[in-house]
Amino acid sequence: MNMFSRSMSRHDLPQNKSFSKGHKYGKSTSSFSKEAGISKRRHEPRRQASFRRPATAATSSALDSPSHNITSPIVTLVIGQEQRIFAAHENVLCASPFFKSVLARDMSEPQNKRVALPDEEPEIFSSVLEFLYKGDYYPRLVHNKKRNSWEIEQLIDETRGTPESTVYHHGIDGEVLKDTVIYCAAEKYGLDELKRVALRKQGLQSGVQASTILASARYAYANTPDTDSKLRAHYLALIIRCRSTFKRSGTMQLEMFNGGSQLFFDLFVALCNHVDDITSASNTPRSDRTSRNGRPF
Repeated sequence: MNMFSRSMSRHDLPQNKSFSKGHKYGKSTSSFSKEAGISKRRHEPRRQASFRRPATAATSSALDSPSHNITSPIVTLVIGQEQRIFAAHENVLCASPFFKSVLARDMSEPQNKRVALPDEEPEIFSSVLEFLYKGDYYPRLVHNKKRNSWEIEQLIDETRGTPESTVYHHGIDGEVLKDTVIYCAAEKYGLDELKRVALRKQGLQSGVQASTILASARYAYANTPDTDSKLRAHYLALIIRCRSTFKRSGTMQLEMFNGGSQLFFDLFVALCNHVDDITSASNTPRSDRTSRNGRPF
């Protein structure tokens, strides 16, 4: 029995200036680097598929953990506007404080428990379930020992196709970065480890449209508490780092004409701090900018 499945209908959006792999902060291109960007591949309907990849040591499978009883009752989950049906073991779901609370209030017979999440996106919830069972979600996060850095696995899954960096979200009627939506879902479900995984994956895929970056930043602000600044800080740094691209695209100007938000105030403060740091460094005598061994900081 497949514990969870996934499919997602996509909506094409108008083309915009986009971020590609070869971004340099010079005048030759309007895109940013692989380290900062995501892919601009168009989104097409994805075939239905079940999760076939076995858990590995790197994913620390939840199924192998003695704390998860996979003989526990199966819970039916009805997800999204299309009412997609998912199924998962109750004990696996209860790793989330959100589901533990919801299921504790459900007085139905164990075999009849049912949870409806009409505002959730099926593709996002599918990734949440995959994390609960496997400790990661597709595409996985892998550590490059030679570079001592984290990267997204580069592969094409026969059942799932090429990994896509964005997802259509019905709530905003547009494309947003998938890892950002997963981070916000993890916040909702109380899954701190999933938040850490999703945060680490932000920006590891190649190039996206400027409008999608801003839509994702707005989504992050709307779906995280003010006390959680990590994802917000990621977007502020990304926009500042790629400011020339946003300036040429006209997207930022349109966004600000349509009304300001906390995002733009924070961006203003961050830019002011950035300029202050540059000004301070340029006014500091060279002798004061060297370390004790005589080398520049």
